[in-house]
Amino acid sequence: MGQLVWDASQRRDHAASAAYLDQAVNAARATRNAVAEANALLRKSYLALYGTKRPTAGLVLTTRAAMVSRTDSHVIAGLAQLHHAEAHAMLGNERDCSEALGDAEDHLAAVEAGDPATALFCPSHYARLVGSCWLLLQKPVEAVAALESARQLIAARRKSTAVILGNLALAEILQREVDAATSHLHQAIDVIEETRAAGGLNLAFAAARQLRPWRDEPLGPGGHRPPAHSHDPLGVQDDQPRRH
Repeated sequence: MGQLVWDASQRRDHAASAAYLDQAVNAARATRNAVAEANALLRKSYLALYGTKRPTAGLVLTTRAAMVSRTDSHVIAGLAQLHHAEAHAMLGNERDCSEALGDAEDHLAAVEAGDPATALFCPSHYARLVGSCWLLLQKPVEAVAALESARQLIAARRKSTAVILGNLALAEILQREVDAATSHLHQAIDVIEETRAAGGLNLAFAAARQLRPWRDEPLGPGGHRPPAHSHDPLGVQDDQPRRH
């Protein structure tokens, strides 16, 4: 219910969603259901990371989710470590981010068919979050490589496709690859129209804002955009990439 309320409000009603997720955590503890408790903690971390934008709170919640699920679900433990890494990236902690990504990779490599949270996992998860982390750490070359890999792992258009395309656009803007960024932005918008992806919509707005300095620029030789003006319009401090 917490996830439903958040999605229905276009990720704006953080308080109501958090209240439902707290209820889910308490109910899971009462029934000693570690997987349900960890899943509710993980979803509550999304509110902190992508809603209220409090990565420090996200670190606490993802740590708890990973600890609770570590012996019961490699899927949830792996996803918790992925978002733990993203929280570190938001705070600029590259070493801690890399360590968490390594822990996530170990958990996800150990996933078996009988994992109780198998339905929550998809093959693109790891590469998608790695790309987000590199983008947050201002490493667009590494971000593009990871995001392109994630894109190849998604067979059909879905909400996560819009997130990947939006982050690709942001990474290409950092490299001043304006035409590639514009192309990926348009593709993201197409997917958003089909899937109503709130996370992708936020990224599309961020990319569109960052492309404004080039809106009236003519194409240069070979069909490429000229370099940006001397001021730097591309800082992402106010437009951090987000997940899923």
